[in-house]
Amino acid sequence: MTTPRHELNDGTSIPAIGFGTYPLRGDDGIAAMTSALEAGYRLLDSAVNYENEAEVGEALRRSGLPREEVMLATKIPGRDHAKDKAIASVENSLTTMAVDYLDLVLIHWPNPSVGLYRQAWEALVDVRERGLVRSIGVSNFTAAHLQDIIDATGVTPAVNQLELHPLFPQEQMRAVHERLGIRTESWSPLGKASAPYEEEPITRAAQAHDVTPAQVILRWQVQLGSVPLPKSATPERQRSNLDVFGFELSDAEVEAITALGRPDGRLFDGDPDTHEEM
Repeated sequence: MTTPRHELNDGTSIPAIGFGTYPLRGDDGIAAMTSALEAGYRLLDSAVNYENEAEVGEALRRSGLPREEVMLATKIPGRDHAKDKAIASVENSLTTMAVDYLDLVLIHWPNPSVGLYRQAWEALVDVRERGLVRSIGVSNFTAAHLQDIIDATGVTPAVNQLELHPLFPQEQMRAVHERLGIRTESWSPLGKASAPYEEEPITRAAQAHDVTPAQVILRWQVQLGSVPLPKSATPERQRSNLDVFGFELSDAEVEAITALGRPDGRLFDGDPDTHEEM
């Protein structure tokens, strides 16, 4: 199964759907990631704080796929925002995954009370210039955080990974990304335990297109232009989640799903202005 790709603002490209790896660890985690690669995923999204970078690297090797065919992504944790620590974090991720370069590295959370995310961004600019990383971006950044690092460095992130699902469709941030030329990635793209599989716009679209509610939501993500990162350890579900390019939602169906959004739609109190992770 070949997944379409989006060109990023730095000239590289990213698959239209990636594979989320949290909280896959150990032998079972390696098996799940290897299965995902066999199913056709070509983007594995990890993070230092997921504690599974070694498993990501091992899954790549076990898959037998050429290194250049698989996009490996990770994230710098909040405790390593100081510039020298951020550079060391990237170098450690390379060692842990046992690869020569990373395709995408993000700042995991801005942690504004710490006030060092600008240094972390300067570090990412440096490691990209050194060839250790192909593309750099952020995660959970607001419009103000984005403008801050762009003003400080003149470098616009290629990606901003956000909580984005039908109950929290991030319309304002998607508009910001469109204006700045940033690609949106979606964590928890189905909504986890709050996934609105029984909501009428989704069940109606699933019936109309003879697909599952999860496939409807992932297709909605794709048509928004975001890159969803679904996670499943089940091979059948992995294949189903990737199989969303054989049908298309109407504009009315997309709008009806987006209209499910609500102000309290976050999965937890993950407001980037207040929530912080070290």
